[in-house]
Amino acid sequence: MKTILLQVGKTTNKHFVAGINDYVERINHYMPFEVVTIPELKNTKNLSEEQQKQAEGDLILKQLQPSDTIVLLDEHGTEYRSIEFARWIGQKQQTARRLIFIIGGPYGFSPAVYQRATEQLSLSKMTFSHQMIRLTFTEQVYRACTIIKGEPYHHE
Repeated sequence: MKTILLQVGKTTNKHFVAGINDYVERINHYMPFEVVTIPELKNTKNLSEEQQKQAEGDLILKQLQPSDTIVLLDEHGTEYRSIEFARWIGQKQQTARRLIFIIGGPYGFSPAVYQRATEQLSLSKMTFSHQMIRLTFTEQVYRACTIIKGEPYHHE
């Protein structure tokens, strides 16, 4: 199974970039994992929030294949404890060819992206910046990999 984190806009904080790159490298020891960045829209001052979500949604949908399992990182999604998330990932490894996690732009996702999604996942009831959630998410994927392998990174 190939796992992809699809995100709208570059990660700009150099400390987050370093952390994300470290976790991506670690994850790749366990499974194929890639971060794909869709460039931020230009000249958005004249676009409403809905128009911006629609434009970003069109760019997101172009990246997807019909057989992809799509999981939106969304505040209204299902929350898992780390061990539950590891079990969930383990199940997806048995059924999905490509597992795509998506972090949207500042206004969230267009209705078309929500329709295309298989599931929604929330990392917390708290609000985090899009920059921070990228680091948090990659750490959790790495943690899930170590839990699946029975390694000591995670302690109960």
